[in-house]
Amino acid sequence: MQDKAPTSAPARLTAQEIERYKRHLVLKEVGGQGQQRLKATRVLIVGAGGLGSPIALYLAAAGIGTIGIIDDDRVSLDNLQRQIAHDTTHVGEPKVESARDTIARLNPHVCVETIEARLTAENAADIIQRYDIIADGSDNIETRYLVSDACYFAKRTLVFGAVGPFDGYVSTFKPHMKDENGDPYPSYRCLFPEAPPAGTLANCAEVGVLGAVVGVIGTIQATEILKEALGIGTGLAGRLLVYDALSARFETFTVAWDPENPLSGLNPSITELARSDETHLDTCSVRG
Repeated sequence: MQDKAPTSAPARLTAQEIERYKRHLVLKEVGGQGQQRLKATRVLIVGAGGLGSPIALYLAAAGIGTIGIIDDDRVSLDNLQRQIAHDTTHVGEPKVESARDTIARLNPHVCVETIEARLTAENAADIIQRYDIIADGSDNIETRYLVSDACYFAKRTLVFGAVGPFDGYVSTFKPHMKDENGDPYPSYRCLFPEAPPAGTLANCAEVGVLGAVVGVIGTIQATEILKEALGIGTGLAGRLLVYDALSARFETFTVAWDPENPLSGLNPSITELARSDETHLDTCSVRG
């Protein structure tokens, strides 16, 4: 079973929301209390691109009450092959605004907080502590390490995803918590203690990516976030899910806590993040 769900106060459902979410309400694992818990949950999505798009849309459809989206990029035509939160009419516009507009059309009951900025060591701590669960939809290795480290210090659960041309990876990291054996859950740095040298990993612009593969991984991330918010099922903390699209195969590998890792090990060398400067946050009030 999952660890205890976020302790946000229950949020009352309106008549329209009860109609909208009735397929959830009949699930014994969700029900009315679970749906209220989803409405009270705040999720931050780092990146409004290929992974962030399905994450945002499925979380919005499911009734997550507040979705924060941070991205400093603008929509381009070559994004649309895989970034389904955007469309042709939004080309040239900030991705956070495009995603907000799409979510508003999908579910007006969701509050979207847009942060048109790049996540940095200077702002990460302040931004991440505002949310209950963090979804990593970034497309570069530097941001992945930053998000992981910041979540550890903020004691926030991180649902991680990454893709290659025909493959993808998902895991949940909550090294601030312990497993049933009393050991800390692994962090991203238990898998990869140090970042590879700059320029050694190709990005999707260089090697390409099958658009639907990104959708598969982002949708799995959304599912794991909902499970964490509800406190149901068996999550991916301590496990890495690998998807091979060409062979239509999923595999799951155990990931153990590494007591030598530099973040959450016994003798950590990474002990803090820089405090943030004030970052513009476009907030809203929940409608309905």
